[in-house]
Amino acid sequence: MLTIGQKFPSFSKTAVVSIEKGKEFETLTSDYLVNDDNVWTVMFWWPKDFTFVCPTEIAEFNRAYGEFRDRDSRLIGASTDSEFVHAAWRRDHDDLRDLKFPMLADTSKSLAEELGILEPTEKIAYRATFIVDPTGIIRWVCVNDLSVGRNVKEVLRVLDGLQTDELCPCNWEKGQETLNA
Repeated sequence: MLTIGQKFPSFSKTAVVSIEKGKEFETLTSDYLVNDDNVWTVMFWWPKDFTFVCPTEIAEFNRAYGEFRDRDSRLIGASTDSEFVHAAWRRDHDDLRDLKFPMLADTSKSLAEELGILEPTEKIAYRATFIVDPTGIIRWVCVNDLSVGRNVKEVLRVLDGLQTDELCPCNWEKGQETLNA
């Protein structure tokens, strides 16, 4: 599995960005992650569309979208399902219709494989979350087993800590003192 300090892999993938007819799809590339505007990226993966735990996580990331944006970060959701399955799921599921971030389709599974997050039997992505800094370097990775949803507040907490570029003690939260060494 790729980890902290490594460059996020190069990719070019189709993403669902809307459910409006004719405006559903865009191509996202790894160039999107690297920028001079100091914008961070949080990419989170789920195993399968049309399942039970996955929409709870996606909806929670969507509810927190403004908090991520306030932290100069962008969200990208991803799975190994196709863009057509993503679009159908968004149209079908009340909590997913108004997503504010793209749903990346890694149908070839090449990006998930390069990241090292493919479950070996079914070849679906684990619940992996990557925080990538504006230079394209992975700064945090968290992977949950297929049956356990992640904690979006913890992703925000870690993003806050990374963005301080300081030492943050256990259970540190934004606004609290950092450590002096």
